[in-house]
Amino acid sequence: MTTSNINASIASLSPYQPGKPIDELARELGISDIIKLASNENPRGPGEHVRSALRNTFESLSLYPDGSGFRLKRVISEKLGVDAASITLGNGSNDVLELAARVVLEPGSEVIVSEHAFVVYRLVTVAAGAKLVEVPAKGFGSDLDGFLAAATSNTRMVFIANPNNPTGTWVTRDVLTRFLESIPRSVWVVLDAAYTEYVEHTDFPDALSLIGRYPNLVVTRTFSKIYGLASLRVGYAISTPEFADLMNRIRMPFNVNSMALAAAEAALGDDEFVLESRRLNNVGMAMFTQGLAELRLNMIPSVGNFVAVDVGRPARPVYEALLRKGVIVRPIAEYGLPNHLRITIGLPEQNQRVLDSLRQELSR
Repeated sequence: MTTSNINASIASLSPYQPGKPIDELARELGISDIIKLASNENPRGPGEHVRSALRNTFESLSLYPDGSGFRLKRVISEKLGVDAASITLGNGSNDVLELAARVVLEPGSEVIVSEHAFVVYRLVTVAAGAKLVEVPAKGFGSDLDGFLAAATSNTRMVFIANPNNPTGTWVTRDVLTRFLESIPRSVWVVLDAAYTEYVEHTDFPDALSLIGRYPNLVVTRTFSKIYGLASLRVGYAISTPEFADLMNRIRMPFNVNSMALAAAEAALGDDEFVLESRRLNNVGMAMFTQGLAELRLNMIPSVGNFVAVDVGRPARPVYEALLRKGVIVRPIAEYGLPNHLRITIGLPEQNQRVLDSLRQELSR
């Protein structure tokens, strides 16, 4: 294929690599007892409220969904205390991240991200023809003072994941507020809050409360993580109504399907499911913290539903050995961490199986 008639920036990108599917591993190795802790999914699956709501959508599957997402926007508005006009719905939060980039970026503009940042930021930046500026991480997390130092007159946007994927690090309220005070209002700050529902620290920022003070702030969230709806692909952005209007102008028609809309609405009404998922995650985090310490492995302190573990050697062979044991985790060399595995917090028996498998492999 000739490359003279295509976008050279796109040709330079590598496709996003998701966690290995269970079915694929089963076909390759002919095994059935498989656990997947690679993609930061909720190991409990969806809640009963969601299951019931989905059953009620079957009769309308021949009809297009509500393209405006009116009911879901209303529920989000009431739940979070935000103006429904400030909400943009997406096919997962990746969709709204791309919409924000498309609204703002053009060739010659610059985007600042952290080292070890979510790879989608690179994809949407390069696809828009903009330049990616990567700032070295500080303690495996975002160095917002470094962001300020890297900003130029060409800087249009910064992406901050809080907590950060894949490291689990996070930015405090005071640090984020100082950054928002200092960054020029001409720079759009996109705060990716995909894992925010897992965090209980008192100095973790309530980003939504800051949008009124900082109109250049855009916050994205997802139903893929704590709500257990990853396969339905539904997320949203909160911004000023004016920015939301621009995002909605380029949003594809019917980008969120009827089942996803109904499931997300039901999920927001199931507080008990969220609380229990968070509790179970806290138990699992403690289990991994202790178990990895006993194995003398360093993990990056995390407030998400995953841990990044330094296995003390190139992680790819360890990952492949775990696959042969029916355990799927995630090597993260593409994030600049070739000795680390990212492991999702699972159910207690799954967590123990990962720790036992690591112990067996690393004792060889």
